[in-house]
Amino acid sequence: MTRIRQAAPDSLRVRRRALLATIPWLAALSRAGWAEMPPQADVQVDNFTFQPALVRVRAGTTVVWTNHDDIPHSIVVAALKVHSHPFDTNSTFSYRFEAPGTFNYVCGLHPHMKGQVLVSA
Repeated sequence: MTRIRQAAPDSLRVRRRALLATIPWLAALSRAGWAEMPPQADVQVDNFTFQPALVRVRAGTTVVWTNHDDIPHSIVVAALKVHSHPFDTNSTFSYRFEAPGTFNYVCGLHPHMKGQVLVSA
């Protein structure tokens, strides 16, 4: 006959206290991690269009373009002298918009593809 051994009540209390002591530390770590993440806006490149074509962000936001087409695209923001490398299917290009303004952009390989980023302070 096998007996099931129960933990002594004192050891359960010690474990419970140790676990509860970690909760505030984990919560603080979680808050710090989220606070450090920079804001991001996503633009999908699909069927030779930018979705959404107009992006409104605050200064300091990184815009990430993801190519879902079967051919390469590139991002050109002439006002900022930004010209990305051609990026293939499922690849991305990102740029952090630091200053407020209205920034028009096109695909450097297909100039009929147009988009706009509106950056507020």
